[in-house]
Amino acid sequence: MKLKKILVIIPMTKEQKERLEQILPDAEYVYTSSSEVTKEQIQQAKIILGSVPPDMIQASENLAWIHLDSAGYNLYVEDDVLSPHTILTTSSGAYGKAVSEHMFAMLLSLQKKLYLYRDNQRKHLWADEGEVTSITDSTILLLGAGDIGNHFARLSHALGAYVIGIKRTLSECPPYMDELHTMDKLKDLLPKADVVISFLPSTDKTRGLFHKELFNTMKPGSFFLNGGRGDLVCTEDLCDALESGHLAGAAMDVTEPEPLPENHRLWEIPNAIITPHISGYYHLPETLRNVVNICLENVKRYADGEALRNVVKH
Repeated sequence: MKLKKILVIIPMTKEQKERLEQILPDAEYVYTSSSEVTKEQIQQAKIILGSVPPDMIQASENLAWIHLDSAGYNLYVEDDVLSPHTILTTSSGAYGKAVSEHMFAMLLSLQKKLYLYRDNQRKHLWADEGEVTSITDSTILLLGAGDIGNHFARLSHALGAYVIGIKRTLSECPPYMDELHTMDKLKDLLPKADVVISFLPSTDKTRGLFHKELFNTMKPGSFFLNGGRGDLVCTEDLCDALESGHLAGAAMDVTEPEPLPENHRLWEIPNAIITPHISGYYHLPETLRNVVNICLENVKRYADGEALRNVVKH
């Protein structure tokens, strides 16, 4: 298969580049980064491996396939980003361990009030912050039972939590979940949960889903965590639920808006833990290796005319 140009944004080692070039030896390869890539490079590419600024693609007629280095893809399915013939695939399956462990650590920090003890340490204050909660025997409502959600469910279930999963379509309940439902059961399940955690993507059905009504439906003293997309949440309503004491705490690796403005009141709420959308980046080296392996597998499938993994748009 003769290809004009493959633009590679995903960071690769010399050995990984050699593996890639052995799959399609006749292609012309351009290696760069998302911060240095040019519009001209994007417009000339036949294949793009990695995420580039969507506004630079402009429905390029040259582009046959783009494989994102992320699991999320919502910006690339907006109107006028990709031409009708361009295939879109993602790196879903690469981030399960990294994101789930990050959010799991945030949950334990909330339950054991480690955030308060860190604040006290900075003040040189030796103080007892009182009663804590345990993940054992708690009920966790997990929204988004995909790769990341399944990793989180395994961690929680291993420590004795009762895990209720929610996904788009019903399937057999896995052994590390106690119940599995679809989104139509959300309001019925919220009052039962000690912890509500979301790994949902950004879609028309999820944007703004968590607002005042749903926060009020949650069990008093429960925790809310978001490791999916920030636009799931009405941030002002979340702040109200925290400041009123209805929620015991919240942990977000994603926010709306994002980045969170410097003067936003969420920063000042003591029982809110915020990280800057970094759980799924390459801080865990294994994540990048996973991304590259999924990418190379898809390139091999593309070269052999086989069905690609993680197809979002064909």
